[in-house]
Amino acid sequence: MRILYFHQHFSTPKGATGIRSYEMAKALVAKGHQVTMVCGSYKGGNTGIAVPFSNGKRQGLVDGIEVIEFELDYANEQSFLKRTTTFLSFAFKSIKVALTAKYDLLFATTTPLTAALPGIFAKILRRKPFVFEVRDLWPELPKAMGVISNPIILAAMGALEWIAYKLADAHIALSPGIEQGIVRHLSATYQSRNDIALIPNGCDIDIFSQAEAHWQPEQIENDDFVAIFSGTHGIANNLNSVLDVAAKLKINDIKQVKIILIGQGKLKEQLKARAENEHLDNVIFLEPVNKQKLAQLMKRADVGLQVLADIPAFYYGTSPNKFFDYISASLPVINNYPGWVADLINSHHCGIAVKANDPESFAQALITLSEDRVLHKKMSDNAFTLASAQFSRSLLAEKFVAQLEKVAYKNA
Repeated sequence: MRILYFHQHFSTPKGATGIRSYEMAKALVAKGHQVTMVCGSYKGGNTGIAVPFSNGKRQGLVDGIEVIEFELDYANEQSFLKRTTTFLSFAFKSIKVALTAKYDLLFATTTPLTAALPGIFAKILRRKPFVFEVRDLWPELPKAMGVISNPIILAAMGALEWIAYKLADAHIALSPGIEQGIVRHLSATYQSRNDIALIPNGCDIDIFSQAEAHWQPEQIENDDFVAIFSGTHGIANNLNSVLDVAAKLKINDIKQVKIILIGQGKLKEQLKARAENEHLDNVIFLEPVNKQKLAQLMKRADVGLQVLADIPAFYYGTSPNKFFDYISASLPVINNYPGWVADLINSHHCGIAVKANDPESFAQALITLSEDRVLHKKMSDNAFTLASAQFSRSLLAEKFVAQLEKVAYKNA
């Protein structure tokens, strides 16, 4: 089977971002399928192609995956207009590929929602099977965050969402809330549910659990208790809440707990400025690193921080990469919002779920884990057990491949 795979933010493990599409594409190749990955250029990502761009495009074979990369730079800290322009440019270039390339099935993954456009055009004009993977509910999520408020834009996005869900032959949802969102559009029939596979982000256990060495920034002492946040420093992540926690720790003269914030994003400089102004020397900011280097840092860390803004759309409508990285590295997780991740933490006793907007409880959770090493060890073991038993990348990749093969054979 020849699969045309669209993911604007594709990266190999050499990059400092999620590698879900890389691993899923490799799983398809391992099953004997041909995969062509169509992507853009993403700050922090690494497509594996080193040759120069020619007429805005370059391509090559990366670990058995044929990669087509468009010269479309994207970064979270760019303006909304710049990011929107890049999304649309990628969509239009992708439509051209979808209408001219030879393939048996088209697969597209968000974000953004415009990622569905090549699948829609391929379905209507070429009658190609189309599988749509939904990583976030658009426009519900940006609307809830207040990022998009223009009613015309929201209506247009709502129409695009409805068309994408209706035309797709099958869907992949990354969280329970996303699955329910798709069902709402399709009507809650058994057949509709049967065409949706719930496949969350997964655990790269080989990378994170088998890191042989560890490293730590120079501000960290060997006996410090280290909490780490790895991810985007943007509006959705509400990292000011972590600085509130750092301030509480400092007021209470808790010196052994240090917090590492590693990543990039539009609010990073503001966060660094606040930390400096408030003399929060218990917070260390680091630039993104690749997966192998991140795994070595997590080997030194003691706990992972799963932090988001207190927005109900996030509760069951996201599938955070960082959570799965943490439990892959046997890190207990402190989570600051309700929802399915908090439910997992509570039911598997692999961390502490604190109330939203409660820095006092958050700080106390850090203190508790730093002082109770028996509890910490138990939660650490439980985290890795959860990662291995339910969310290993190989286990989820089998389900992913089966979903695409089912659609292809059904439409053969």
